[in-house]
Parts: sequence; C-alpha cells; structure tokens
Amino acid sequence: LWRFGYSARLLKTNHFRTAASNTSFPALWMVLAQYSGRIPGLSVVVKKNSFSTMPETVEDKANLELYSPHPEVRGMTLLNREAFKRTVVVPVLKVKKEIVNSLLKSLKHMVLQRPGLKRVVEDPEDEDSRLVILDPHKIPEFSLGESEREVLKQLNVCPEVSKYNLELTYENFKSEEILRAVLPEGQEVTSGFSRVGHIAHLNLRDHQLPYRHLIGQVIIDKNPGVTCVVNKTNIIDSTYRNFQMEVLAGESKLVTKVKENNIAYELDFSKVYWNPRLSTEHGRIIELLKPGDVLFDVFAGIGPFAIPAAKKKCHVFANDLNPESYNWLLHNCRLNKVDNKIKAFNMDGRDFLLGPVREELSKELPLLKEEQKTSFHIVMNLPALAIEFLGVFRHLLVGEPCSTAGLPTVHCYGFSKHDNPTKDIQERAEASLGTSLDGRCSTYLVRNVAPNKEMLCISFQIPADVLYKRPCPGEGKEQA
Repeated sequence: LWRFGYSARLLKTNHFRTAASNTSFPALWMVLAQYSGRIPGLSVVVKKNSFSTMPETVEDKANLELYSPHPEVRGMTLLNREAFKRTVVVPVLKVKKEIVNSLLKSLKHMVLQRPGLKRVVEDPEDEDSRLVILDPHKIPEFSLGESEREVLKQLNVCPEVSKYNLELTYENFKSEEILRAVLPEGQEVTSGFSRVGHIAHLNLRDHQLPYRHLIGQVIIDKNPGVTCVVNKTNIIDSTYRNFQMEVLAGESKLVTKVKENNIAYELDFSKVYWNPRLSTEHGRIIELLKPGDVLFDVFAGIGPFAIPAAKKKCHVFANDLNPESYNWLLHNCRLNKVDNKIKAFNMDGRDFLLGPVREELSKELPLLKEEQKTSFHIVMNLPALAIEFLGVFRHLLVGEPCSTAGLPTVHCYGFSKHDNPTKDIQERAEASLGTSLDGRCSTYLVRNVAPNKEMLCISFQIPADVLYKRPCPGEGKEQA
C-alpha cells in the first residue's frame, strides 16, 4: 500500500481546566503513536499566543473520535476538504534557545520523532525560548520521570509540560482514515491499489461504487506522481488478458511508463496486461537462465520475461495473441535495444508451440552434444488457461529422444482454489500431459490472488516419452 503525508498547525489556545477541556491530548497521541515511523511529513506553524501549563496528572478517557475526521463527512460523495478539520492537543516543553541542542541530545528518547515534524518550534510568548515537542508515550500521566527531571535540573529547565491546540486538516489524515470516515460505518475500506506508472488501479467492491470518484481523488491527493485513478469494471478477458476500466479521477491518459528490475517498459494500460505484483516472479525465472540458453515465451505480453532474458544474452522467441501486446512488445524491444535478439510472433499459443517452437526444437535438439550446457526453457504465463495447453507437448517431436539434459524445462502458471494448491496444480498438469510428474517437478507459490485463490508456477522437464513420438519398429521395413 502507498503511504500518505501529514501536516499540522499549532493554533491559538486558551487556558484550560482539568475537567473542562473539550480536546484530548492522550487521544491525539493514540493516533500519532499508531502511525509511528510511517508519517512522511508533519509541518508546524505556531501562532502568537500564550500557552498554559499542563497538570502533571490529567484524568482523561481516550476519545478515539478525536483523531478521526469530523463525523459530518460520513456519506460524502463529493470531496470537500474543509469538512475534515478537527482540533486536538499536543504537549511541549519550554526551553531557552541556547540550550535546545543540549536538551535534544540529553532527552533524545523523549522527543517526539516524526518525519517532517519540527521537534522545536518558536515560543509565542518569549523570543528567547523555544518549545520542544515531547513524546507523550514516554510521559506516564504527563509527568516526567526522575532521570528526565534530573537532566532538566542540570540544564536549568522548568519540568512543567504545556499544551497547544493542534488543528488536523484533510492533509493530516491518511487515505484509509478519510475513507473509513466517509464510507458507511462498518463497511470494508479499500485504500490499497496497484501502481502502474502514473496510474493507480483499484478493484472496488459494490458498496464502494457510490463513493468511487471521491476515492479516486483521495488517492491522487495522497500519492505524489499519481495523476490517474482507474477502477476495473469487469474480469480479465482470458483471450487478450485485458479488462474494461473506468477513470475515476485525474487525466484520462492511459499510456504510461514503468520500470521493473532496472528495465523500462512503455504500455497502454487499457489495452495490454501488466501486473506490478509479478516483478519478483519475473526476476526469479530470469535468474534460472544462463547466457546462451533458449527461451520460448508463449504468452509474452509486453516482454517482462523476454526482454530481460535477451539482455542476459539468451536466444528468445516471444509470442502473444493480443495484437496490442505484440506491438508494445516490439516497441519495448526497440526501447531496450534488444530487437535484434528477440524473434516476436503474434499467434495463438498452441500455434506458436506447434509451429516456431517445434521447428526450433527439432532443429536444435539433435545437434546438442553431451558437453554442451545450453538449456531450453518454455514459459507459459497465462494462469487461467496455461495448464490446458500442456497437452500440446504430447508427441510434439518425432524421432529418438535427445539426451535427458537437453529436454526443455517448462514453467507453467495456474490458479488454484484447492485446499492443497500444490497437489491440485500438479494433478492438473499430469492430466494434460498424460503422465506422472512425481519426483520430476517443483511447484512455487507466486502470490495470493484473492481469498482462497493462489497463483502457482509448476516447473518440470518434459519427459522424453511425452515429448517424442518414436517411429514404430516395422514402419521403415514396410516402406522398403
């Protein structure tokens, strides 16, 4: 999930009484502590006014609503940023400006640490003093401990903790906090998305659709670099692996640039398949390849397997049925200067296996010598259907088998909703191949796609008795 920035302003305050304050310092701290180390930026501006001494003990029941956006935003469908304002209380310690650095070093563990937060702000009452913002979690009952008091005594600093009112605005709330406040209470909040260049891709649930344009604008506001938010409106088409989408907010520019494993790609996200969550898997397969190996990419897309393999000096044959994917594959080959190292095809996967793949294997495997270390890899990344294509390997080649070392290795992807997905994908692969893979395959869990749905990769060398059709003993004599 992408993280969002915070900013804050210290405002005018009035003197307070213990039981009569309408703001809650402990409640504020609960929200700040909740996002400890995750708040990219807090900025503070102090308005000139007096501040008041905070009693060492304050009886306060934490009010969780104090750090939520204003309750009136519930049900909002058109974003009104002004409606999210909320005021809470923060603690400070008054220090002479010439000893601020010494105090910060001595009480470093007590100072409020937040990215972008000024730990020291001007004192509105005394230009020779500064206010140091402390970490409330380190101050039980708002009273400094003996060791801290001793440090302050040595530095001649008054140990009294003071308070300021802090106004939290729309900018101070995280995306999920805003959406949780806006959507109907108790409904699931989605703040996660896939990022594809400048595009944020959401998969919204039905109950979120009335708020979809607000959600899109919030995502843009909270994520620098995101200028377009889209929502998938139907399932992925198994033929071309693309889907219909609606632009929720921002510009309707869907041609974008991405970088994966130090390789740049360009694509039209509305017309081709791209999933940033597969970056690690692409890299894993490329690690298995050696310079000089041969890679057949049956469902190549725009080239996330083919292009890095070519850069690794492998011989690459890449195919995709989608004409748009094929065109972007060619474009990215040129972009990465590997267009002379990849043979690209725009064919059905079965036709690719029965044509160019069979032709190349028939030519190269008989020439393979025992001492040669060239490996042949066939990648089949179409998880909805790829296992059904494995049957094409049955008797794909004719003649005497090559050496076992030269048999092609298949990396085939599939989805499984089975209780035992590893067993499920192996059994389905065996059914397509017509042979057992026990002891001859490995299965790798790629990622969890949805509750009870896994994406896996099964890798195996095609058994010789599957790949080769041997001539019948009497065929030659009858012809003679």
